[in-house]
Amino acid sequence: MFSGIVNEAGIIKDIFSENHQQKMSIFTKNITDIVIGSSISCAGVCLTATDINKVSDGFIFDVYVSPETLSKTTLKTYRNGFRINLERSLCMGDEIAGHMVQGHVDTTVKITKVIQDYESTRFYFELSDYLDNFIVPKGSVSLDGTSLTVNEVSEREFGVSIIPYTKDVTTWNEKCINDFVNIEVDMYARYIRKQLIKLEK
Repeated sequence: MFSGIVNEAGIIKDIFSENHQQKMSIFTKNITDIVIGSSISCAGVCLTATDINKVSDGFIFDVYVSPETLSKTTLKTYRNGFRINLERSLCMGDEIAGHMVQGHVDTTVKITKVIQDYESTRFYFELSDYLDNFIVPKGSVSLDGTSLTVNEVSEREFGVSIIPYTKDVTTWNEKCINDFVNIEVDMYARYIRKQLIKLEK
């Protein structure tokens, strides 16, 4: 489980792809307590550290990305040298400064607009019929592993604001119109929606 508060933007050092699956080696400077089996949110995707190596200025850890995960996320588009949002999984009793994030990405969404709003930046995204059931104003959403509050929702679009600090410590300062990002809807909304569907039958 995660909170959507990104620890840092790591760097992809190596990618090996074969048979619709992928292994990535990722450098981290700030996450120093990784052990084999640790859960790491990588651009919002919960992945397991399968190997760890200490280097002079941090650690390089390996993760395996399954065919299912590749089909649902943007990880298939990542290349060597790309930066990637990282968050270490929570421990019991840790502060949840964002919201409860599972690291189970629903799909990807395309950035439709980027607007500067004083010091903050507003990002807008396409809203599909599926996501429309789960995105509400002032609700929570995880985008590329970042816990964000939905500002507004229209018929085909929703928007969030990103403050300068978040842009500085994540990959959001690299995002442009037409880029895709990983989205995980609020898990409570997902369960409530399922119960409502049952009641309608």
